[in-house]
Amino acid sequence: MVAITLPDGSVREYEGAVSGAKIAASIGPGLAKAAVMVKVDGIERDLTHTIETDSTVAIVTRDSEEGLHLLRHDCAHVLAEAVQELFPGTQITFGPAIDDGFYYDFHRAEPFTPDDFEAIEKRMSEIVERDEEITREIWNREDAVKFFEDAGETFKAEHVASLPDDVDISMYRQGNWIDLCTGPHLPSTGRLGKSFKLMKLAGAYWRGDPKNPQLQRMYGTCWRTDKELRAYLVRLEEAEKRDHRRLGREMDLFHIQEEAVGSVFWHPKGWTLYRACESYMRRRLENAGYDEVKTPQLVDRSLWERSGHWEKFREHMFTVDDENDRVLALKPMNCPGHVQIFRQGITSYRDLPIRLAEFGSCHRNEPSGALHGIMRVRAFTQDDAHIFCTEDQIVSETERFCELLLSIYRDFGFEDVAVKFSDRPEVRAGEDAVWDRAEKALVEATEAAGLPYTLNPGEGAFYGPKLEFVLTDTIGREWQCGTLQVDFVLPERLDATYIGEDGEKHRPVMLHRAILGSFERFLGVLIEQFAGRLPLWLSPVQAVVSTITSDADNYAQEVAKACADAGLRVETDLRNEKINYKVREHSLAKVPVIIVVGKREAEDRAVALRRLGGKKQEIVALEDALNTLSAEAAPPN
Repeated sequence: MVAITLPDGSVREYEGAVSGAKIAASIGPGLAKAAVMVKVDGIERDLTHTIETDSTVAIVTRDSEEGLHLLRHDCAHVLAEAVQELFPGTQITFGPAIDDGFYYDFHRAEPFTPDDFEAIEKRMSEIVERDEEITREIWNREDAVKFFEDAGETFKAEHVASLPDDVDISMYRQGNWIDLCTGPHLPSTGRLGKSFKLMKLAGAYWRGDPKNPQLQRMYGTCWRTDKELRAYLVRLEEAEKRDHRRLGREMDLFHIQEEAVGSVFWHPKGWTLYRACESYMRRRLENAGYDEVKTPQLVDRSLWERSGHWEKFREHMFTVDDENDRVLALKPMNCPGHVQIFRQGITSYRDLPIRLAEFGSCHRNEPSGALHGIMRVRAFTQDDAHIFCTEDQIVSETERFCELLLSIYRDFGFEDVAVKFSDRPEVRAGEDAVWDRAEKALVEATEAAGLPYTLNPGEGAFYGPKLEFVLTDTIGREWQCGTLQVDFVLPERLDATYIGEDGEKHRPVMLHRAILGSFERFLGVLIEQFAGRLPLWLSPVQAVVSTITSDADNYAQEVAKACADAGLRVETDLRNEKINYKVREHSLAKVPVIIVVGKREAEDRAVALRRLGGKKQEIVALEDALNTLSAEAAPPN
């Protein structure tokens, strides 16, 4: 007998070995129909996988996130089969599932074009209709290498030959098509459905190395139903309208150019937005008991070696050599510098917690292919801070930080915030006992703060576990921004101490925390969240005073001065153009308020207010308009 323990704790017994499909069918026909794979003792397996010993089993259905990930992986295989049927001689390499879809990298002498998508999608649908059986086979290594070499699949042959000796050579047969893959997969192609679409082409390199042959990467998206697919395509269309790069040009906020790859040229209006955000954050941090500091940009490699960052992040660090043959690195993060400030002088337990904040200018050598507008750059500013505290203060400081973070997110218009708990990564600094303490402390602190969280296994920082705060924007996209990390390791590495109540030296705990993450990325998120229609307190230009006729020029300038005196960021538009043309132009630039004045408004000491996106205008007395707008433009307190 084989005893199978299900997620609800119930146990089912079967005579002899049993497959995941049989377990699902024994529970009910609905589950059998919805099942796509099983998890046996936490390991994902095909539904056809035979379970021979007592095990814990969970049936994974297509409506789950894990099930959707599996569909996308299978869709990549169906894509590869379709491409090789339509374009003989094309070599296959790798094809993983990714967020919202999948891709497959191909090697072919002739380039693919988007014009090929229709034929490929049609063939993919035919493969689904064939309902080809998908089975897993374990091959002899030499046989697998020979199979791929005989088929002209040089990349696959090279990959198989490079696998460690103790790794099974797992091959999946999909009809007459065969690929190397660890799996799992659906029982047949017919279970995939046809809710997929090819999206774009891009270049890639074999094994990610520019020295290797170039490949053609074909991206697609795959969903459980046509309804989900249509909704995704609508989201993409909406995201295109909100693209911060396009809005940045239309609103004259910033630009990026080849001579400074990965760095932002902030224009006056963009820098005004940046400073409005920075000023708000500075006020909030000062009120929350943080002391602002500034640390050097260039630091000797010896400090990065002691902290552990040199070994972990060296490839992402920009370095320079000085005349004494010393290697200096542009800082990719601020934490070692803050420890140096903490170490100056003698610190008592009575001084803790110490909260050091910095709007730190950092540089990271990101791959050029990963750069994206102002959201992924090489030069950025972190709203970074480090809290030095005792182990007993972790819970209270975490609660305090989470309250501050959620309040700030609300002020920026984000109400939906998810929390992910990331525990120890495979490569890390510090002993397991230290990690046990850090993880236990962070779990207790998170629960004390009343924050529900999901586990993000193995994604902690190399020196400690962390919380990741994920924002959901108005069109359903997720953005990971804030973090909180508990660190017992860095204070030890960099010899940070305080004098305890017992008169002896002790190591502080270091809480690494950020709220926005980086100003550049967060501002990109903000621009897309509001589709450029920023709240009045953040808008670079809060109002434009525009004339109907030149008779009102003097009054317009008087109104503009009154607005400026009231603290508004205001411009005037006295051009000899029709008012509808002016309104349309300023609406495209996302100016939230257009103050229209003509001869009548000048005589009545009034103004006509037009709101961005509104179809009507409101005639109000100048003084009332100033009171209303200045109140609306006040930053959150």
